Amino acid sequence: MSNIERLYPTGRGFSQVVIASGTRHVFISGQCAFDTQGRIVGIGDIAAQTEQIMQNLQQGLAAAGASFDDLVKITIFVVDYTAEKRNLIQAVRDRYIPADGGPASTLIGVSQLVAEELLLEIEAQAICS
Repeated sequence: MSNIERLYPTGRGFSQVVIASGTRHVFISGQCAFDTQGRIVGIGDIAAQTEQIMQNLQQGLAAAGASFDDLVKITIFVVDYTAEKRNLIQAVRDRYIPADGGPASTLIGVSQLVAEELLLEIEAQAICS
């Protein structure tokens, strides 16, 4: 049994260990549900905010010449975390990030973000050529 197999199964959407190779390390600051005009999208709707954040991440990755396939790590900050919120986030995230494998991932419950209408924030790291 390899050391990785000794870790608990991840289920879906993330990996316990990611070994990355490439020449460029891309860091994307925590993205919130802001549209291109700086307006908050989906007030009170965590699925809508997750969708906007994933679109923002997609744009940030593309600007660096990367894609979701290049992600090696994401960190998700969720205001007043519950398992129900995790399921709503996961449903949107699965449309962008393959459920089989994926980046290393951490989810952290927080009391508040930069604006009280924001329900989550996601930061990302990618490695690409």
